[in-house]
Amino acid sequence: MNNSIYNKSVRPTDNVLLALIYMAAGFSILLLIGIMGYVFVRGIPQISWEFLSTVPSTLKGTNGIVGNIVNTLYIIVITLVIATPIGVGAAIYLNEYARPGRLVRLIEFTTETLSGIPSIIFGLFGMVFFGISLKLGYSILTGSFTLTLMVLPLITRTTQEALKTVPDSYRSGALGIGATKWYMIRTILLPSAAPGILTGIILSIGRIVGESAALLFTAGSGFLLPKNLFTKVFESSGTLTIQLYLSMQKAKYDDAFGIAVVLLVIVLGINFLAKYLTRKFDVTKLK
Repeated sequence: MNNSIYNKSVRPTDNVLLALIYMAAGFSILLLIGIMGYVFVRGIPQISWEFLSTVPSTLKGTNGIVGNIVNTLYIIVITLVIATPIGVGAAIYLNEYARPGRLVRLIEFTTETLSGIPSIIFGLFGMVFFGISLKLGYSILTGSFTLTLMVLPLITRTTQEALKTVPDSYRSGALGIGATKWYMIRTILLPSAAPGILTGIILSIGRIVGESAALLFTAGSGFLLPKNLFTKVFESSGTLTIQLYLSMQKAKYDDAFGIAVVLLVIVLGINFLAKYLTRKFDVTKLK
């Protein structure tokens, strides 16, 4: 009984390490609160209906960001429409069809390498390949294609990990009663892994919203509202992050903090949405 875990004495170094852990956690929380608090204090006075519903115009005397909000939504939707099926499909192939070997290891190594490349390099490649070689110029399409390359590794890896959490008994049980492999994947694996897949997609939205370097090289800085919903994708279109950068460059700090508040609200909303959807799907699955 002397070796029982209930009789173990607590060493002083354990208390010191525990105190350091709590200090690190507390410092991180205070730092986050401080940054967000400062941004909100400086930015909230700039938020108004005019700021959110107009575009910059010297003649009308307006300085709004509605055009940048629309451009951001365009890029989010187009990027996800392209990246989600490719990323989920690649993960299904790697996890369910491909035999473990050099090819799988090479693909996984490539996706991990892509996720670590600085975004400005993606922007340079996107400008040269999509903008110049494919003659798309500065446009939403160029920016969306570039961001697709950036978020593909995130969607693929999160989907892979989500599929790995599904018990093998689900697979063997479905195949044992005569279901085809694709039917098993479509009706059992994907619904079971849905919380993880959705989390990866929503995190990708967060990265798209916060990206600036790659889009500065590819999407341009246009801020006008679209006259045609379809031709807009071929026009220069700056997102909220691009407009924030330009406002700081022009020393319009009040406008920059106002845009920063909008971005923080969007990012917080995305995080809360991810938690809500994950919890909802988990509860549905348990039922």
